[in-house]
Amino acid sequence: MATIPQARIVSKGEVEASELPERVTVALAELAGAAKQGLLALSVGIGLAVVEEIFQEEVTRLAGPRGRHDPGRTATRHGQEQRQLTLGGRRVAVSKPRVRATTGEELPLRTYRTFASRDLLTEATLDRMLAGLSSRRYEAGLEPVGELASSSTSRSAVSRRFVTGTQQKLQELFGRDLSGLDLLAIFLDGVNVAEHCIVVALGVDSMGRKHPLGLWEGTTENKTLCTSLLQNLIERGLDPETPRLYVIDGGKALRTAIQACFGKRALVQRCRVHKRRNILDHLPEQERLLIGRKLDQAWAETDADKAETKLRALAKQLDGPHPGAAASLREGLEETLTVTRLGLPPSLLRTFKSTNPIESMNSVGRSVTGNVKRWRDGQMVLRWTAAGMLEAEKQFRRIVGYRDLHILKRALEAHREEVASARIVA
Repeated sequence: MATIPQARIVSKGEVEASELPERVTVALAELAGAAKQGLLALSVGIGLAVVEEIFQEEVTRLAGPRGRHDPGRTATRHGQEQRQLTLGGRRVAVSKPRVRATTGEELPLRTYRTFASRDLLTEATLDRMLAGLSSRRYEAGLEPVGELASSSTSRSAVSRRFVTGTQQKLQELFGRDLSGLDLLAIFLDGVNVAEHCIVVALGVDSMGRKHPLGLWEGTTENKTLCTSLLQNLIERGLDPETPRLYVIDGGKALRTAIQACFGKRALVQRCRVHKRRNILDHLPEQERLLIGRKLDQAWAETDADKAETKLRALAKQLDGPHPGAAASLREGLEETLTVTRLGLPPSLLRTFKSTNPIESMNSVGRSVTGNVKRWRDGQMVLRWTAAGMLEAEKQFRRIVGYRDLHILKRALEAHREEVASARIVA
């Protein structure tokens, strides 16, 4: 029966005395220092050695085997030059072989162009900065790569790459074609950043998937700002004739802009969370719990008429002691019941009764911008906000109750027929 030799650790002398090819032995000696920094640094050293072999393979393909005369060759070796490759979030120096055609012009190495791409560097910088790593501490957040000399990790270099990357994200968001999206609902909300107001839009399609749609910048959440955002969505393919549910926080400017762009085809749902908070803010602390329960009980009614009756009764009850709370309740009362009138089941009510889905996206954006100490201008605000929206998109899941979205779709189709009938009668 054959015996299996026991594994053992060999000494450096044994490695040198073995019959390994010279190139491999030298590589092991060079990688010994990297191994002290761990497996990752060792792997990087091995990977760069493999890259050099890939370069040599391409050179052989272009110029033929070294030392063999070939009268029909079309290219020759032309020494080496020091260049850089992208490695994680940095650039590292390598020796790149050069090849020239027999006619004299330099021939590029396709493999080098692949490994040297700065797009990978920009993407790595974006990922780290959006995860909260500051430009000052950028280098400390990189993986160990042994004793390789690296560059492009200074604060200024990182900042330049981040500006480039976020500008690309902004262009990506503004360049999205919306014509192919079967959107049933759109959430709209305003975000204040420094002295700028950013209105953002999030769509939900018929499969329950969420899509960042766009954003627009201004100084206040006014009709012009909101209308500009909606017009931009229309220009990028959003069909204004398709009925949809629009969920807003209650801003009058948003409501006016929706009416101007989509008319009666738009069904507006006022966020119940914002409405509840606004009403309770007008009440003394000791009464908020009771009134809050009455609001929740009214909104829990499956019959919209009964719910409206309860809400109006509560507003009448508040008229004498707290007229401010009563006025806040009556303002936009009917639009807090839009989802109830559509007959949405509890699974969909959870999503569409408030602006929580877009608030969740905005919270990711706020965490992304947490390290910003000074906002230079509105363009910087737009870049960071767009990057935050697309970063949040990576975490999106389908909405709760997406299997019941056919109910919302049928309700919207019924609304389309009602609007069409009203036009014919008129």
